[in-house]
Amino acid sequence: MEKKELRTLYIDADEDHVALQYLEKKGDIRNPRINTVMPWIIYVYEGVEGDEEGRPHLINPKYFGGVYDGQEAGGRLWTEVLEYLDEAYDLDAVERIYINGDGAAWIRTGEKIIPKSKYALDKYHMHKYIIAATSHLEDSAEDARGEIYRAIHRKKKWMAEGAFDRIIGITDKETKRKAVEQAKAYILGNWSGIMIAMKSGDSNVRCSAEGHVSHVYADRMSSRPLGWCRTGADKMSRLRIYRQNQGNMPELVRYQKKEMKQVSGAEEIIYSATEMIRMEKANKRKLGVLADLPVYDIPYPQIKKIAALKNHIWGL
Repeated sequence: MEKKELRTLYIDADEDHVALQYLEKKGDIRNPRINTVMPWIIYVYEGVEGDEEGRPHLINPKYFGGVYDGQEAGGRLWTEVLEYLDEAYDLDAVERIYINGDGAAWIRTGEKIIPKSKYALDKYHMHKYIIAATSHLEDSAEDARGEIYRAIHRKKKWMAEGAFDRIIGITDKETKRKAVEQAKAYILGNWSGIMIAMKSGDSNVRCSAEGHVSHVYADRMSSRPLGWCRTGADKMSRLRIYRQNQGNMPELVRYQKKEMKQVSGAEEIIYSATEMIRMEKANKRKLGVLADLPVYDIPYPQIKKIAALKNHIWGL
C-alpha cells in the first residue's frame, strides 16, 4: 500500500467510565465502591471538513481502543497507533502530529511514543475548569473568568496563577476553595498543552473526543445502568472500535473460525484494533478490486469466487 504524504495529522484521545459488577469475583466490591473500568479510545484523522449542512466530519479517521491494564498500558496502545501511522503515512513527510486530550497521564504518554507529536489541551476541559473555579463568585464571575482568559491569550502563566490566587483569597467555603485549587492545578499543569493549542493557528486543533466516547462507548456500555466484568467490557469496547472502523462483523467471526483455530483458552483471545484492521486488509487483498463492488455488479462466476473466499459456500 502506498503511504500518504501529509504535513499534519491529528489524534484525539479520551476514556469512558464503565461500571463493573465485580473486580475479580462476585461479591468482592466493598465500600467505598471503586468498581469502574476505563476503556480508552484514540482516533487518528487528517483534518475536519463540513458536510452540506455544515456539520463537521473527520477526514479518514481510524480508531483504536479497549481496556488496557498494567504499568505499560498506555505505551502498548500508543504503540498500536504508531504501527498504523507507519503503515499508512510517510512519517518523514509529516511535520507535526497534534495529540488532543484532557491531560490524563496515559494520553500524554503519546508524546513520548509518536514522533513529531505535541500535546494540546482540548478547550472543553479548559473552559470546564475555569467555569468551576469562578461560578460561585456570582456577579464577579465574568470578571474573574475574563482575567484568566486574558492571561491565557497573552501567554502569561504568572498572570493566570495570580488570578487563581485572588479567587482563592476571596473564597470562604472550604469545598469551593478546593474546587478553585483543583482548577488552578489543572490549568497550570496543562499550560504547555494550552499554549500549543493557542500557538498552532490550526482550526483543526480541537477535540471531539467527548462526543466520540458517548457515541462509541457510552451509548452501549455506560449511559444506562449496566454492569460488566472486566473481560466483557474489554471485548465489547474493542468490538465497538471495530464497528467504528467500518469493520464487517460476520467477516470477523468467519476469520476467527477459519484462521484462528480454537485451542485451550482461545475464548480469552482479544484482538487489538490493529489486528482487526489487518484482517480486513488480508481479505481485501484476496478479493482485489471485487472487494468493494455491490454484489449485483459482479458476474456470477466471480460471486462464486467471493463466496468461496468468504466461506459463504462450502465445498466449492
